[in-house]
Amino acid sequence: MATEKRARQRANRQQKIDQIEKDERRDRMRQFGYIGTIVGVVLVAAIALFVIAGGDDDEAADAGSDDTTESTDDAGSTDDATDSAEDSAEAEEVEAAEPIPCPAADGSSERTVDFPAPPPDCLTEGATYTAVFDTTAGEIVAELDPAQAPLTVNNFVYLARYHYYEGSTFHRVIQDFVIQGGDPTGDPPGTGGPGYTIDEEVPEPGEYQLGSLVMAKRTPPSTTGAQFFIVTGPQGEALPNQYSLFGQVTEGLDVATAIQGVETAGADQPVEDVIINSIEIIEN
Repeated sequence: MATEKRARQRANRQQKIDQIEKDERRDRMRQFGYIGTIVGVVLVAAIALFVIAGGDDDEAADAGSDDTTESTDDAGSTDDATDSAEDSAEAEEVEAAEPIPCPAADGSSERTVDFPAPPPDCLTEGATYTAVFDTTAGEIVAELDPAQAPLTVNNFVYLARYHYYEGSTFHRVIQDFVIQGGDPTGDPPGTGGPGYTIDEEVPEPGEYQLGSLVMAKRTPPSTTGAQFFIVTGPQGEALPNQYSLFGQVTEGLDVATAIQGVETAGADQPVEDVIINSIEIIEN
């Protein structure tokens, strides 16, 4: 009997020892789990901090824009022949700037050739606008179309009434295509602009015709500024509808045709300057 009692006691002691070891193993596992969780949280936080602190903004402004106008290639392509070289980077800098107020309608405003921002709305609702080009080759009269291109007409009237175009030249003339002008600041002409750009107001396909008054631009959208062209031939009529059509020559188309026939050299530049003395805006 004593022997059986001792055997039971030994068995009970062993059972307690086994339970203690089991409890100790469980506690150790819990401790390791807590440590692992803490390490994981610290590691995630460290990674997040590294990502936030190390996210350098390396995007650079596009400094590679072409500052020269392109001419028709030998195959007769005309897509880029009316591209102007107004500075889009300059336009980005002045987006938040305040525009110069509307010029006087009677033409008495002081001449201005550098503008901090696109113009405010200066058109009179319901009025008609006519542009009279006084050039060294003769007079050209164009009816402007604010119904079709209000933004563009407003821009042209604004610049003309600030005498922006005075003394500038038709710096590019291309036979059976266009005559292009409207850059008093570029050196050489065709590389300047007013200091801002505006969005295009393009017509439906096939609307360009002889005598169309159209704004020039570079290939990307929203690069119209001050330069314009007059369609003087079938290649101009065939242009893709990417350029703002804002008027039509009603008198002096023969003058425009004569200008396109002057002697040129280099990139379609006249040997002798054809100068825009002034552009008068008549409002009715």
